[in-house]
Amino acid sequence: MDLVSGYKGMVGLVFGNDNSGSNEDSYVERLLDRISNGVLPDDRRNAMAELQSVVAESRGAQLAFGAMGFPVLMGVLKEERDDVEMIRGALETLVSALTPIDHAKGPQNEVQPALMNTDLLSREAENISLLLSLLSEEDFYVRYYTLQILTALLTNSQNRLQEAILTIPRGITRLMDMLMDREVIRNEALLLLTHLTREAEEIQKILVFEGAFEKIFSIIKEEGGSEGGVVVQDCLELLNNLLRNNASNQVLLRETLGFDAIISILKLRGSSYSFTQQKTINLLSALETINLLLMGGSESDPGKDTNKLTNRTVLVQNKVFDYLLLLGVESQWAPIPVRCAALRCIADLIVGHPKNLDTLSSKVLGEEPQVEPALNSILRIILRTSSAQEFIEADHVFKSFCERNSDGQTMLASTLIPQPYSMTNAPIEEDVRMSFGSMLLHGLTLGESDGDLETCCRAASVLSHVLRDNIQCKERVLRIELESPTPSLGASEPLMHRMVKYLALASNMKNKDGKTSTKENSYVQPIILKLLVTWLADCPNAAQCFLASRPHLTYLLELVSNPSATTCTRGLAAVLLGECVIYNKSGESGKDAFTVVDAISQKIGLTSYFLKFDEMMKSFLFSPVKTTKLHKPLTRSAAASMEEIEDVDEQDSSDHKNEDHPILSSVFDSHFVNFVKSLEGNIRETIVDVYSRPKSEVAVVPAELELKRGESDKDYIERLKSFVQKQCSEIQNLLGRNATLAENLAKTGGSVSSQPEQRTSGGFDRVQAETLRRDLQEASQRIEMLKAEKAKIESEASMYQNLAGKMESDLKSLSDAYNSLEQANFHLEKEVKALKSGGASTPPDVEAIKAEAREEAQKESEAELNDLLVCLGQEQSRVEKLSTRLLELGEDVDKLLEGVGDDMGLPEDSEKEED
Repeated sequence: MDLVSGYKGMVGLVFGNDNSGSNEDSYVERLLDRISNGVLPDDRRNAMAELQSVVAESRGAQLAFGAMGFPVLMGVLKEERDDVEMIRGALETLVSALTPIDHAKGPQNEVQPALMNTDLLSREAENISLLLSLLSEEDFYVRYYTLQILTALLTNSQNRLQEAILTIPRGITRLMDMLMDREVIRNEALLLLTHLTREAEEIQKILVFEGAFEKIFSIIKEEGGSEGGVVVQDCLELLNNLLRNNASNQVLLRETLGFDAIISILKLRGSSYSFTQQKTINLLSALETINLLLMGGSESDPGKDTNKLTNRTVLVQNKVFDYLLLLGVESQWAPIPVRCAALRCIADLIVGHPKNLDTLSSKVLGEEPQVEPALNSILRIILRTSSAQEFIEADHVFKSFCERNSDGQTMLASTLIPQPYSMTNAPIEEDVRMSFGSMLLHGLTLGESDGDLETCCRAASVLSHVLRDNIQCKERVLRIELESPTPSLGASEPLMHRMVKYLALASNMKNKDGKTSTKENSYVQPIILKLLVTWLADCPNAAQCFLASRPHLTYLLELVSNPSATTCTRGLAAVLLGECVIYNKSGESGKDAFTVVDAISQKIGLTSYFLKFDEMMKSFLFSPVKTTKLHKPLTRSAAASMEEIEDVDEQDSSDHKNEDHPILSSVFDSHFVNFVKSLEGNIRETIVDVYSRPKSEVAVVPAELELKRGESDKDYIERLKSFVQKQCSEIQNLLGRNATLAENLAKTGGSVSSQPEQRTSGGFDRVQAETLRRDLQEASQRIEMLKAEKAKIESEASMYQNLAGKMESDLKSLSDAYNSLEQANFHLEKEVKALKSGGASTPPDVEAIKAEAREEAQKESEAELNDLLVCLGQEQSRVEKLSTRLLELGEDVDKLLEGVGDDMGLPEDSEKEED
């Protein structure tokens, strides 16, 4: 009754009018009374119809019904199964009570009666069991309304309903039977099972063993595959729920039905040029299924990697590449999200799988005579697409192809053959027969002709994958020389020099409207820098080639200090400068490592230079919190708004407060970010080492060291010796100060001071501050240890106090027992005296018995007293030791022991014992 009154009171609060709430309550109450207590069946049915109508239209009636209507209607469902019309009316009324009524003018914090009613109905597991039992009824509307009620409950109380259904015998089996019912019932059951299987592994397993896979694929085939309607989408969503992060279900599907049924959904039927919105959603859902199989299961599953590898092998054996390449590469009329999803699946199929890599590299597309390798077609997409997301996915294919695949990298690099300059002006699409390398070089040099370097930077991203961790490919590409646009002005130039030239042009690059580009093209320089950083890594010849042109070092120094450049651009330029130091094996003056370090020190300053690393590592691209954006499941609600299938070219990076283009989040993958982070420490250490060494061994003989006229050889040698010793001492002091200063700069990255006094004393102050900080930390740790030890000792003292109290209590009990024995002995003596005075016949026997009993009792009590005294002596020794330790720690021992043993009455016991 408290719950009911609470809900009634809520009605008044919601509607703000006590009379209004009271009217709603009384009207609903009268209808419920007619239903429960009515005599005429027609009157009860009419009352049920009126109740359904008012609950469907009024939020107040919904609230009032929730307060008092559920017991009445559940009683109807339980006791009046024969009256089909009443059962229908009760179920329809429940559907209305659980369906939200939208009022645009209602306040945002207004109570939602439908949610309250859902919570009330789902609290009792008996209600769920009763509803599931109604699914076996023959009436169509009874089953239909029951499924609608269960779906509404599942939408708002998912966990509670999942637990209830698991505890009901054959609960899930009854739901599965609905998939074979009439079409309307089947569709409602699909929606219900889709909600039910989200994040419920136990229910997923039961559904699979109940034959869910067979029924799902049967419905998809019946509805026409990808050409079907929303029912196909619901089937695929249910299928994805069963396979997501569930390796056992994936294995069961692979070993029973196989993957042919999934792959056949990707087959384009009818007009390949026709892509309706529903067909697009169906294809995206099927591609999501393929992606789930490629993931292999949850991260915590120990068999995930094995299952993932097997799934990839079986999918390729079933010709999945043909369908994916058709959707992602050949069908350029397909929607961009479908092409991107297909390319993502291709990349995941080949990564770390040598056999699949070979299969993809051997694939050719098109028809004779216009055939070309699949990799060439994917490269063409990278260079030509207007979609940033499609470029990201196609670029990811080459990243996956080149990862731990040195043979594949060498194969691609071997095709890098420069074309005559006359060919560089030709559009890419005019020469389909161009080799992969020629097309890539064409893309790398295309930007100069039209002033747009976007194509060049995309080609640079692909080239960085080809060169990554492969010294042979780096050396091969290093020898490529491009024909000069104006041969009369000079000979050919290396490809690396052309890339540095484009890096400089990118800062002033203009878009096609003739305006200076800003953020929309801010990813060009970072991607070219990524290529150069990858190229110079572990390749001294590449570092030497970069420094062969003197303006390169000057430009790089300016780029590091350029305030208009992004943090990422300045940081990567600093990394490239560092690689020119750590991978520099040149002994030529002006190009050696010391020259680079000296230029950094003079033009930028070591402190400012090292700050570029710190700023870059704090940026969003290198932040540890940056994670790959997880692909959300394509649900019906998301598909209805088309949010999930829109192209993501215009990604908003404002959430991250990020100045870099959002495309860089995908291009700067975790491998590159970790590589740069590991490179940073090596750069700092090497620069400090180079900076603390002298530039070279230069022999300079001051004039005062020449032999003086009339000076003997011995005096001259002594003078030279003392001078050299003095110089050596000064040099060692200077080198030590220089090394300390450089090391402090490398570690702290502090701000530059303009005053010499502050610079010289800064190192000492930092060392002193660090020493004080370390001492403070050690003192804090010592205090914490002492506190812990004090608490431990106090705990032990308390324990021993309790033990001593227990011992004293036992001693008192023993003393009481001894007193009782003495009293018994005293009574015996009185009886003996009485017997003597009464003329007993055997007084000597009584005296002997009395003496024997007293002797035994005395021996027993003395033995127990001795044991207790020994124990008390031991405990007293422990208490004395603990008292000494507590005194050392500053505790008041007398205060701790105050009141212990006061009420034990030991003196009186001692007196009785003496008596």
